[in-house]
Amino acid sequence: MPKITAPLLESKLSHLPLLHRGKVRDLYAVDTDRLLIVTTDRISAFDVILPTAIPDKGRVLTAISHFWFDRTRTIVPNHLTDDQSLTDIIPDRDERALLEGRSLIVKRLKALPIEAVVRGYLIGTGYKDYLATGAVCGIALPKDLPLAARLPEPIFTPATKAAVGDHDENIDFDTTVSLLGRPLAEQVRDTAIRLYQEAAKYALERGIIIADTKFEFGLDDQGTLHLIDEALTPDSSRFWPVDQYKTGISPPSFDKQFVRDWLETLDWDKKAPGPTIPDDIVQQTRSRYLEAYRLLTGHHDLDQPS
Repeated sequence: MPKITAPLLESKLSHLPLLHRGKVRDLYAVDTDRLLIVTTDRISAFDVILPTAIPDKGRVLTAISHFWFDRTRTIVPNHLTDDQSLTDIIPDRDERALLEGRSLIVKRLKALPIEAVVRGYLIGTGYKDYLATGAVCGIALPKDLPLAARLPEPIFTPATKAAVGDHDENIDFDTTVSLLGRPLAEQVRDTAIRLYQEAAKYALERGIIIADTKFEFGLDDQGTLHLIDEALTPDSSRFWPVDQYKTGISPPSFDKQFVRDWLETLDWDKKAPGPTIPDDIVQQTRSRYLEAYRLLTGHHDLDQPS
């Protein structure tokens, strides 16, 4: 297992202006054309940022995203710039050292106001919607499907983007059309489903079921669709081990569901501030993130290129 690096809860850069601090990522302006995304070791659950960091989580998320951006560039362009060197934009050596392996230099794009969620299995809020209505985001499904059932085919179930601390809300495709216009909504839907299908097939051959995932997209000045933010990570997806999958239960996972399950055992109202995560839960969570990285990329060392 890779040596544990000091966790980073919050980045502070002296030479770049901070634009936004999200649940996990800190966003800085580089110039008029580029941004710097720093993926910290923060972890959120139930839309609350917890006070305890997961060591190396940001490096794992960055490495996995980079891996998928490279694999999917023939399906859709992404926001990575050709030059990923920090030397010219972070002159301070100590600051630069903190960012190695957990930062991406990306193009400035106009982010679309939805999360493009694709589900291949019935779990989470999708299962709750299904129990209540027999459908997910207006898409009717067969009757009597159990928890964690594989769907007949992947479905596009978008959601609105919520501010930090608020909850995303599932929306139907008609609402997506009203937000984006029909041509772009259809392009986003078709692209997201294709990305999911390609990734799910690849992951399944390596022992991981991608139950669902969310993508974010942006447009450049010419209106070209780009994949942005993160891609097919344990934070944006549900990863289940193939050999432990069965229906009727919430399968064990490589993602932060492990932390959610621990939180569900507590007397906590799911409002900030969140509880401190004990060391054993931190280490087990870290191990799950690293195992997902190893299975997907074939690498053990986070410093290896994906």
